[in-house]
Amino acid sequence: MPIALWRALPTSSSRTGARGTSRTIAVMDVRTYPNSRRPGVGLPPRHESSRPMLPQHARHCPVLEAGSGLGFMVYPPLEVKESVYVEHEGDGRYKFIYYLKAQNGKPTPIFQVMMSLSVGGVGMMKEEVTFVGAPMLSRESALGVMRAFLVPEDMGTPAGAIALRAATNFSTPAGWDTVYTSIFNMIERPVAPMLAVRIETDWYSHETEFRYVLQPGEGLTLEQSMPIGQVFFVPREPVQLRACTAEEIKTIEAARDEFNQQKASAAQQTPYGLTYSPHYLRQTRAQRDEKREGG
Repeated sequence: MPIALWRALPTSSSRTGARGTSRTIAVMDVRTYPNSRRPGVGLPPRHESSRPMLPQHARHCPVLEAGSGLGFMVYPPLEVKESVYVEHEGDGRYKFIYYLKAQNGKPTPIFQVMMSLSVGGVGMMKEEVTFVGAPMLSRESALGVMRAFLVPEDMGTPAGAIALRAATNFSTPAGWDTVYTSIFNMIERPVAPMLAVRIETDWYSHETEFRYVLQPGEGLTLEQSMPIGQVFFVPREPVQLRACTAEEIKTIEAARDEFNQQKASAAQQTPYGLTYSPHYLRQTRAQRDEKREGG
């Protein structure tokens, strides 16, 4: 199985922060490997800080975009011509439909699988395969296709949960974990809640999985260009909190007052009358430039 070397940060350098503290930004190499059932299919992970459904003025909020751009968006193992629909029908029943685009560009259902959990959600699962028109593949092959996108063993835990497989898996350096979450700042309703998990992917070979929890009658559509979740990487070192000293608080307050003054002096207005200040964005870019020059 091919493994790609993926650099989470492009450079390494030491620099001095706004409060005089020196820190080192080091390169972290994250290796990627494909979905074991559909290797090489699907888009690679992507760093994206914009969200199409947010108002245009969100483009003037760098901290919002930085939150959206944390880590990488991850995609399903789909070809351009393929799409999938997964629905929770209630009472432990789930429906999976596999589509292919016809010559007119419209998705055409090829087959569907009805999954029924045992009473209580524990035990065997019943899987009924129904083909639309003449079968293009066997029942076993249809179930294999479904399992490339879903993890049936994790369905229904908790009730309504569906487990989506991704096109890409991750292997982190020693001491680093992978966090799997829903896509940040996607606020258009309806929004399906998702269980966020943190995996020690430096030693455990975890197949990327995003577990959404649906209400009866709700469903998700998967297409190649639509991300199904977001991942980011965190060190495993413990964090110790301590209270700032009085001198440190004075330094922080002075830095904040200076920033607010510079932010106000840099304020601008959009053609639609929105007032914003690009000062924070300019500062972050200046520090990145300083990092590159020092690297």
